[in-house]
Amino acid sequence: MNPNASEPTDAAAPAPAESDAGNRPPARGGRNRRGPAPQRAQRGGGKPPAGAPHPMLDQLAALYPALFGAEFLPMKRGIFQDLLEAHPDTLDKDGLKAALALHTRSTRYLTAVASGHPRCDLSGQPVEDLAPEHVHHALVEVFRRRQGRAPQDLRPKLRQRIEQAFEASGLGAEAYAALVLTRDEGVNALTQEALDAVVALAAKDAALLRAFEASGKTVDEFADMYGMGGADANRTLERARARAAKTA
Repeated sequence: MNPNASEPTDAAAPAPAESDAGNRPPARGGRNRRGPAPQRAQRGGGKPPAGAPHPMLDQLAALYPALFGAEFLPMKRGIFQDLLEAHPDTLDKDGLKAALALHTRSTRYLTAVASGHPRCDLSGQPVEDLAPEHVHHALVEVFRRRQGRAPQDLRPKLRQRIEQAFEASGLGAEAYAALVLTRDEGVNALTQEALDAVVALAAKDAALLRAFEASGKTVDEFADMYGMGGADANRTLERARARAAKTA
């Protein structure tokens, strides 16, 4: 899932630990915690001490606030090379690789990927859609981290988010499952529940739409026949039409 061998992946394959170093929310008053960029990140790059922010993350935030600032955005593939080409004399290759690895493993970045927002270039402009499996795996990793701190069971919320991600993907259930299922049987079972629920609802909505189109009734008249509120019936019919349009 990483076409550039030297570029850190954001596919959220099991992360070693929650890594938010250098990626905490901005300071109060709306100011970005990251200060002015140094003239040059220290060579010898490598990894900073455990728990410490990587100094190059501050530099990247100052250079590209739309991408690395107070709000994170999913990065386009090839961003590592784009950064090196844009700053050949100021960004150290090894340091940049380590900084991007920390950045893409942070919960804030994975949350941005889980949102399904398109991948962006250095100016923060969307340039390509996220792969469905990247959105899915980011969702799972974010909820796994949150579940470790939450007293309540977050699986129902995760299932709901998977349902939304599946619908947004435009894929059939089998195609989606082929992309996202892993060795984690618990997550796989939850994913399958989500897919089954969406497929069942889609079939029910499609049947209702066919019945409405054959009825010759207004929406309110049709809703009354089925014991539904007019607004609920209209939402259901619009949802069914939207699905039908995607598959047409």
